[in-house]
Amino acid sequence: MNKDKIFKLAKGFRGRAKNCIRIARERVEKALQYSYRDRRNKKRDMRSLWIERINAGTRLHGVNYGNFMHGLMKENIQLNRKVLSELSMHEPYSFKALVDISRNVFPGNKKVVIPPKKEGLSIVA
Repeated sequence: MNKDKIFKLAKGFRGRAKNCIRIARERVEKALQYSYRDRRNKKRDMRSLWIERINAGTRLHGVNYGNFMHGLMKENIQLNRKVLSELSMHEPYSFKALVDISRNVFPGNKKVVIPPKKEGLSIVA
């Protein structure tokens, strides 16, 4: 890369990393490595966030994530995790309908008992 392009990419860096070509070149190369790596990690993080949201939504209805997804797969409902996570947060009745479909299809979902809600801890003196 030529000098102008490196300084353009190094804009906003601290210290000599923004105006000394040798240091700027090293820092820009490292920054590009980080951005390449983190573009992939971002996808991984988003997928795990969607799974956490779906799991939280299904557990409210007494089904765990794995059994819920297995039931949807058996029923050939092809909604991706992003859409399911949005449904669990913003459309609880639609999500409950999906949970009920999954529960009816996969027998492992029927044995799950909804745990009682915990009351606040009382201080014993």
